[in-house]
Amino acid sequence: MTGGGRVLDGALVRAGGLVKRFGDFEAVRGIDVDVRRGEAFGFLGPNGAGKSSTMRMIACVSPRSGGELSVLGMDPDRDGPRIRARLGVVPQQDNLDVELTVRQNLHVYGRYFGLSRARVRAKADELMVFAQLSDRAGDEVEPLSGGMKRRLTIARSLVNDPELLLLDEPTTGLDPQARHLLWDKLFRLKQQGVTLIVTTHYMDEAEQLCDRLVVMDDGRIAAEGSPTELIKRYSTREVLELRFSPGEQEDAQQRGIAELADRVEVLPDRLLLYTDDGEVALEAVHGRGVRPASSLVRRSTLEDVFLRLTGRTLVD
Repeated sequence: MTGGGRVLDGALVRAGGLVKRFGDFEAVRGIDVDVRRGEAFGFLGPNGAGKSSTMRMIACVSPRSGGELSVLGMDPDRDGPRIRARLGVVPQQDNLDVELTVRQNLHVYGRYFGLSRARVRAKADELMVFAQLSDRAGDEVEPLSGGMKRRLTIARSLVNDPELLLLDEPTTGLDPQARHLLWDKLFRLKQQGVTLIVTTHYMDEAEQLCDRLVVMDDGRIAAEGSPTELIKRYSTREVLELRFSPGEQEDAQQRGIAELADRVEVLPDRLLLYTDDGEVALEAVHGRGVRPASSLVRRSTLEDVFLRLTGRTLVD
């Protein structure tokens, strides 16, 4: 890596021992991260894990408290404005101007980057097509649905043709249809060569979007790899979920069903049996005389990885 914003080794973001403190509270506790050009990289973890604090440092809007950080080959402390000119940022909360129209929101933001009026008009038309908002171009933002507002926020972040797009909890609060539409838009951006960094506490979102990710908890990185690698490393191929009527779960545990799986997680409302063959495990459970109120065999997910690493679910 060298000065002048040239990235020689393919790492658009490189952090070493990165720390962020707020007074006596350490939100980010010495993490190491490399984000490669052209990939979709994720920070997965619960609220308060340090994801957003890390993103704000990468976005050059919050100075680091310690460690090293390079973004687009530059130091955020010295080159913040130059870096921000080449970034797109989608914050957790939409900060659109609700009294302006869809088109005006794009025009005003484009002018912040010094784009000519002609260029802004052309770019706004292009981005409204991308966000499927062309038919709402003259509408004010306030009455738009949550999904439309989110798509407009992402479209606005692309006005300056960023090399690196930062998305903080991009689909929080959206319904499933809106989430999947947004995932499709982000996948298309990645195909066009935009590097994505995403924070999320949705394991399905991380699996859908991310080539590689880190699992964060309490300001530290608990694991790193592709979704497939992490599931293979920290979980089994399948999970058998057993739910019981009130008072019956303890009796089931006393019948030795923990012996029927690689490991068992005991949650307040169910037992999770980790095994490579859930149907075989369920037959064995029935063979012990255990009759759950309901059972489900599913594949392992990143939430199972998080549960293995931290002892709690992502939504705790």
